[in-house]
Amino acid sequence: MSRRIRGAGRIVNLKVMSTQLDHPHRETLDRIFARPSSGNVEWRQVLALLEALGAVRRLHNGKLEIRLGSEIETVERPAGKDVDEQLLEDLRRILLSAGYVPSTRRRNP
Repeated sequence: MSRRIRGAGRIVNLKVMSTQLDHPHRETLDRIFARPSSGNVEWRQVLALLEALGAVRRLHNGKLEIRLGSEIETVERPAGKDVDEQLLEDLRRILLSAGYVPSTRRRNP
């Protein structure tokens, strides 16, 4: 099941996450999109979410390629356990472009 919303001047098809992601992954998605950012979105949780979406490929140089929809982003593992604000912005853009939004942003048609 999918829904459509208008975002950033375009219409985006939203994938309903309840059937695709388990509860911890949905919570991670909610934390990625939280405004203001909580500052404690752990890298291991983000990586688990991306792996559940089948969007991660490990590169030979230690970086990760994130591929969702038409978006491709190459990232390095954060130095600490939490992701920084720039990586959160990149993740939001990639996830939204691919139609993934947290339960707190879903709207009824």
